[in-house]
Amino acid sequence: MNTDYARLQMVNQQVRGWNVYDEDVLAMLKELPREHFVPAGFESLAFADLAIPLGHGEHMMTPTIEGRLLQALGLRGNENVLEIGTGSGFMTACLASLATHVTSIDIHDDLVERASRKLESAGIDNVTLSPMDATRSLPDGSFDAIAVTGSVQTLDPRFVEALAPRGKLFVVVGDAPAMEARLIERTDDDVDTTGLFETDLAPLIHGALPPQFAF
Repeated sequence: MNTDYARLQMVNQQVRGWNVYDEDVLAMLKELPREHFVPAGFESLAFADLAIPLGHGEHMMTPTIEGRLLQALGLRGNENVLEIGTGSGFMTACLASLATHVTSIDIHDDLVERASRKLESAGIDNVTLSPMDATRSLPDGSFDAIAVTGSVQTLDPRFVEALAPRGKLFVVVGDAPAMEARLIERTDDDVDTTGLFETDLAPLIHGALPPQFAF
């Protein structure tokens, strides 16, 4: 398989075809080797619009959702980003290519270790990876952008509280098969929420939160 051509076709036919027009995002996706991050045995599906299994019931997001997530956050190179759900490390690599630094957490130690090796071999070093359950705790500090790569049944307000002023949060909320991808922006004295599209995304572990946490 000509991986460069297959990657170009993925971007032009799938990602751009699903209303992703941010040229920085498209250019990065054309260059970053997605095939390097898929699990062994799934290389032939690296450019298909499929949720590739990672183990533990986890999946890579499809290329179209990845593109929409990146476009929604609108990273321009000077952001400090939090990723909730490291997974394969591919989205980590995408975020790191567009921002200053990425802190990425995942509940599964083996996924963190595997992603760390993948990122290191790809020469991506502006990342910090940690095993952590986001439904119990988050890294210290505030972030200019937060990407939640698994769905949650109910939005945890701590995700919003972790945003810096003018920060943006991408999250998918709801129950299968009709969930809503949302962009949440923290203004000086308020929070704005925009519904982006309907989708169906594998949930975060412990992503179903009690009703009292509804935001």
